[in-house]
Amino acid sequence: MFYRTAGQFKTSYQADHALFPVRQDFVLLIVILAFAWIVLPFTASEFTFNALLIPVLIYSLAAIGLNVLTGYAGQLSLGTGAFMGVGAYACYKLITIFPELNLVIAILLSGFFSAAVGAAFGLPSLRIKGFYLAIATLAAQFFLVWLFEKWAWLYNYSNTGAIQVPNITMFGHTVAGAQADALTRYYFVLAFVTVMTALAINLTRGRIGRIWKATRDMDIAAELVGINLLKSKLLAFAVSSYIVGVAGALFVFLWRGAAEPNLFDIPLSFRVLFIAIIGGLGSVIGNYLRALLIVALPVLLNIVPEALGVPISSATVEHLNVMIVGALIIFFLIVEPHGLARFWQVIREKLIIWPFPH
Repeated sequence: MFYRTAGQFKTSYQADHALFPVRQDFVLLIVILAFAWIVLPFTASEFTFNALLIPVLIYSLAAIGLNVLTGYAGQLSLGTGAFMGVGAYACYKLITIFPELNLVIAILLSGFFSAAVGAAFGLPSLRIKGFYLAIATLAAQFFLVWLFEKWAWLYNYSNTGAIQVPNITMFGHTVAGAQADALTRYYFVLAFVTVMTALAINLTRGRIGRIWKATRDMDIAAELVGINLLKSKLLAFAVSSYIVGVAGALFVFLWRGAAEPNLFDIPLSFRVLFIAIIGGLGSVIGNYLRALLIVALPVLLNIVPEALGVPISSATVEHLNVMIVGALIIFFLIVEPHGLARFWQVIREKLIIWPFPH
């Protein structure tokens, strides 16, 4: 079988705790990256890039940011959409104030603004937790969206109240704006998501990740063994908001092209939360699986019935999408709370020990 582990010996502590304890995991990762970087760009259409691949990558990155906070640190948040908006508006202001600024630098810097705002709204986490903390982050959601709408300086006093992404050129290629082609934007987003995912994985597997897990599992015991809970929780809010802010900047600059304040309202926060829950809290691969499902579902509901000769209105498609997503959330919360990531873990374990029974 593919997962044959005979002859793979662990002779050190470092080898036993390696990122890829089984060699086949590394091979599988290389295959996936090769498929994303080489195969898809030559086979996918512009519609596939705009309607499926680019939003899947951006939603996955936002869900990874939320997973850092909720899945690893155990802090609930309902303000993900607003923190994405902070990153988007910060990137817009940086680009308009400094027109010669490199877009990569602008997106990376925009994450720091989101991290600062996230840490500020994370201050109550030392005194409250659970449902009450979720309500506090929900208040941040409403306040920030109101700020995006009322503070005209954020959108350069535009009459429409929206931000419009200008055409941005890097190394002779237009990477953002109306003139940017889908393939260039896809590569740009893929590079960001690949690097940010690798950083998030390494961060959660190290000392900081163990501190977050201890805080999540039992914060009182963590404090008794010397963990600074305020520092741990605020760092989780800051790191999570940074990743979410970068995802927000990509969301507007590399996919939507323009944005109004209501784009970052609570439905966006719930969409990212659903991705994290169904994909599996405390997992990275699950975010990609669920983002693919939640983005592809409306597309499939539009295409499949039409191909079968069954006309369905757009309103019906929207209702079916909401019903299916709700049913999936209930299903996974009852049957498999660890989400799609757990299904992959079970399949992997069975492949490793095959043909012996578990």
